[in-house]
Amino acid sequence: DIVEASGQLGIKYLTLYTFSTENWKRPKTEVTLLMKLLIRSIRDETSRLNQNDVKLIATGDLENLPAVVLKELNEAMNTTKDNKLMTLNLALSYSGRWDILNAVKKIITEQNESKIDLESINEKVFSDYLVTKDIPDPDLLIRTGGEFRISNFLLWQLAYSEIYIDNNYWPDFKRGQYYKAISEYQKRERRFGLVSEQLTTKNKIK
Repeated sequence: DIVEASGQLGIKYLTLYTFSTENWKRPKTEVTLLMKLLIRSIRDETSRLNQNDVKLIATGDLENLPAVVLKELNEAMNTTKDNKLMTLNLALSYSGRWDILNAVKKIITEQNESKIDLESINEKVFSDYLVTKDIPDPDLLIRTGGEFRISNFLLWQLAYSEIYIDNNYWPDFKRGQYYKAISEYQKRERRFGLVSEQLTTKNKIK
């Protein structure tokens, strides 16, 4: 329902924090149940994603997923790969620290192989080594469940994202709450380190 609402609102990218690297530490029975739920959700929703012209992708340490989950996921991504309306990104076996460390390891490897000059690395170059390199940084982070933390999610990418806290847990987060979050976001002034006067001046120059 939230995915459909996003498409109707013209949102091009929606990322759902589906399963973190830390979640692997939970009791084995719970992890197994979550993996079964993930498989069922992928099977049930792929046709609806296609009907709504939604492309499914996934970012994270996907090699750690059980083979049956990875198979279902790859099939769903292949089925929806040509859809254009919006992109739904599932953050699976993902954490922000893992993403950053993974990027650093890639850079070190390429530097050792003389494929990259360390002096050339800036924020844009570093971002290209993250698993989210093909996805814009989020404009808005919606945290459900009333928690006041980002739980190791997109640590680099959320640098200037607006944050909205909703007390409802994810299963109870419906369109009404979603629209409220979007409405609140539209009232925010995004300054990216500047002051309001600078934004006004820049708009006048444009």
